Amino acid sequence: MGQHQDHQAVNCAECQNGAGLGFEFTMAFQPIVNTTSKEIFAQEALVRGMNEEPACEILGRINDQNRYRFDQACRVKAVQLAAKIGIKSFISINFLPNAVYSPELCIRTTIEAAETFGFPIDRIIFEITEGEKIEDHAHLRRIIQYYRQTGFLTAIDDFGAGYSGLNLLADFQTDLVKLDLGLIRHIDQNKGRQAIVKGIVQVCNELEIRVIAEGVETYEELAVLQSFGIELFQGFYFAKPKFQNLATVNNL
Repeated sequence: MGQHQDHQAVNCAECQNGAGLGFEFTMAFQPIVNTTSKEIFAQEALVRGMNEEPACEILGRINDQNRYRFDQACRVKAVQLAAKIGIKSFISINFLPNAVYSPELCIRTTIEAAETFGFPIDRIIFEITEGEKIEDHAHLRRIIQYYRQTGFLTAIDDFGAGYSGLNLLADFQTDLVKLDLGLIRHIDQNKGRQAIVKGIVQVCNELEIRVIAEGVETYEELAVLQSFGIELFQGFYFAKPKFQNLATVNNL
């Protein structure tokens, strides 16, 4: 965590107005589908520039000084847009664990936004990106525990791609795990990936954690993953992210 990071409290109105970041951004939404119930389980809020620039262009502007304010602004914008376009499912918001200096204080702006825009907090999922190196597992455990106690769901994103992997699940359990697309790509043709994903699914089943397979692009990938008992999916096979709106879902 950057020692010079700005932890000054940010309220909902400030976040709507850019949180003093000096640049603007918005969100696209991509559905997460349940192929068993044939329903939209959630919509993931994905950072975009105001002219649909990709997330990497926005995230490239984040540093130790503005990480906290950006994290807070992301939450508010996601909730605000979700309410505006009428999302009835869960919404899934990526957050930066290294930006959360105090779970109790850092969640206040999210709760304020949910109340302001009329979006239920029990329909919000917070995703931890495993790719962000976590130095303090005890701190992350406190964040997860507090968010779950407050009524939010939690997920580990990009599972199998980052620094910690199964060590995270040994330390604490989230409600959901999202398998990294690197494990999913061409899984129908790769016995090694199949064995790894089957093992992860077994572990998650024993821990009562739901698995989401992200990055699904073909029917062949989907069929193999369904044969492992996975029900929740995200990827271009179903829909590409839709800028500031809801995508039309295919193949459901």
